[in-house]
Amino acid sequence: MNIHRLSDSDLVSALQKGEEFAIAEIYSRYWRKLLAIAFNHTKDKVAAEEIVQEVLIKLWDKREQVQIESLPAYLATATKFSVLTAIQRQKRRSDIAMAIYGQKLHDFDDEKIYVRFLEEYINGIVETLPEKCRLVFKYSREQGKTLSQIALQMNIAEKTAEAHLTKALKVIRLSLRGIGMMVLMLFWQNR
Repeated sequence: MNIHRLSDSDLVSALQKGEEFAIAEIYSRYWRKLLAIAFNHTKDKVAAEEIVQEVLIKLWDKREQVQIESLPAYLATATKFSVLTAIQRQKRRSDIAMAIYGQKLHDFDDEKIYVRFLEEYINGIVETLPEKCRLVFKYSREQGKTLSQIALQMNIAEKTAEAHLTKALKVIRLSLRGIGMMVLMLFWQNR
């Protein structure tokens, strides 16, 4: 069977049966057209590519439920709908950033927003620590003091300061692991 010669309706039938070659052929036939539609609305190549990928992934995921009479029309409509969804998602992100930070989202790059979120998250964890543990962590990570300086300031043994810092880092590390943010620990340990 030459899949390149299959009609769109034959492709849709094969797709609904779970034939992987069908989605590959749909991708091959329609990728450029869908990318042009998405790019025309977004003016962003990366966003347009992500939108088209999302459309094709959803098509595969919902292959058994979709009713498609015209494959090109279905794909074009799904792409336009996904563009609108992406625009709404971006607007929602901007509104949230405006509410939290008092600035428009484009004033922040993603890294700054991510760092700010993580700092706030860690500060929340730190505030739940026992008092001495919290103080040792803050002196170490926020003020850059050494363990001997902390021990002297708090009138405790250096080993006790080290134990408090170890406990604080362990609590933070476990909390971050729970939300998949272990990368941040490298940032805090290398400060």
